[in-house]
Amino acid sequence: MTINRIVRIVAGFFVLLSLGLGVQGSPLFVNANFLWFTAFVGANLFQSGFTNLCPLVTILKKLGFKENCETC
Repeated sequence: MTINRIVRIVAGFFVLLSLGLGVQGSPLFVNANFLWFTAFVGANLFQSGFTNLCPLVTILKKLGFKENCETC
């Protein structure tokens, strides 16, 4: 699995989880302040599109994940 794919999976999971925890109609609802985490993930994705800086990419590179998959 490549870094790009892992970043997409993690970001999508965090958005769905924080929406589930922050929207009152959800059976997982805890507190509306979890919507701030959704905004943080979105802002991080937005800025990384321009700056190509993402903390998760740095962590995954140090863990030895590949950036590109030649056989995919």
